[in-house]
Amino acid sequence: MQLSELHDRLLQHNTSTEVHAEQVVDTLLEGAIALAASDVHLQPTAYGFLIRVRIDGVLLPVGEIPHGKKTDIAARLKILAGLLTYRTDIPQEGRVSDISFGQEVRISTFPSLHGERVVIRILWQQAELNQIADLGLPPTIATDLTDLLRESSGMILIAGPAGSGKSTTAYAGLRHIVSQEEGARSVVTLEDPVESELPGISQSNIRPASGFDFATGLRSLMRQDPEVIFVGEIRDPETAETAMQASLTGQLVLTTFHSGSAAEAVRRLIDMGMPPYMIQSGLLGVLHQRLVRKLCHCAVGCGNDDRFGFHLVGMKKAHGCEDCRGTGYQGRTLLAEWLVPFRHRLADLALESATSAQIEAWAVRAGMTTRWTQAEELLTEGTTSPAEIRRVLGFRDDPNQG
Repeated sequence: MQLSELHDRLLQHNTSTEVHAEQVVDTLLEGAIALAASDVHLQPTAYGFLIRVRIDGVLLPVGEIPHGKKTDIAARLKILAGLLTYRTDIPQEGRVSDISFGQEVRISTFPSLHGERVVIRILWQQAELNQIADLGLPPTIATDLTDLLRESSGMILIAGPAGSGKSTTAYAGLRHIVSQEEGARSVVTLEDPVESELPGISQSNIRPASGFDFATGLRSLMRQDPEVIFVGEIRDPETAETAMQASLTGQLVLTTFHSGSAAEAVRRLIDMGMPPYMIQSGLLGVLHQRLVRKLCHCAVGCGNDDRFGFHLVGMKKAHGCEDCRGTGYQGRTLLAEWLVPFRHRLADLALESATSAQIEAWAVRAGMTTRWTQAEELLTEGTTSPAEIRRVLGFRDDPNQG
């Protein structure tokens, strides 16, 4: 399906007086799934709903739904997710239990000036099949990661911004552990929420409103005889310290963390009050990742463009064709930084006072490849475009700028 086709179908519904909200919602969900979208945004305006879909990490406009149908469509989505249709003044979140669409769907509503904003997250079931080899990591990093997953204790930190595939990587790591150990290790998770069911693993949703948060759940889990623990996200100093303590007392801990680089993840742990000795003793590795779109085969060559600041041979830019739905891109690949405290000799650096830039420079001297170096490799290969690299990495910390 093309974006234009979904746009035309919605336009037909808009002009018909006999089309009900159920049909519009079915068309929207079926179209989004056919387009391999990860999210659908229904943004309320004074005139109705502005519809956009997120494909390969980028929001693309699809069309609009008129004001007269806006309330009914929001109500239909809330009914599917088991939400309170009469409460439009509070945020709500739920899952669609009817999986006739072929994929599980999560629906989130939020009150706004012109009505309820609705975001639909499509929880792609094929993601459950991802193994470490499917992630697109550089071979040396993939090998290192699988080696560390055999360890009996320590922490593996998967870092990156929102939408960078951290949960996908963590799930692949957990599947690897279960498949390699054949059930010989006790594997448990704390998540918010559980995104996919993993066979052979005990998964739990935290409930902060009931006092069941990451830190509280982690302390209780320690009495459940776990050997491998996945903590969905480190959000606060208490969770960071509890997770690190678990890694130092005989458990392998996997967790995710928001940061702009591998070095920044280490610096943020210190800023949260984590003693450097705990980082040096317990942290096995930091995998920082970003997802960048890959150019379609229709890409064309481009010269140096001062807007983007790259001056490399072999660069290409997006063009657009039917195969890529006019976007110029098909699929995504990873930019991955792999910082191993022991190998990169962080113990020799005064972490307490070191900045993110100093930690990164130290790790680079010890052999770490940065996201910027990998980005330049992708550009010279023609795998992605200068515009895409700037969209994902920005300008601020580019070592070649200024």
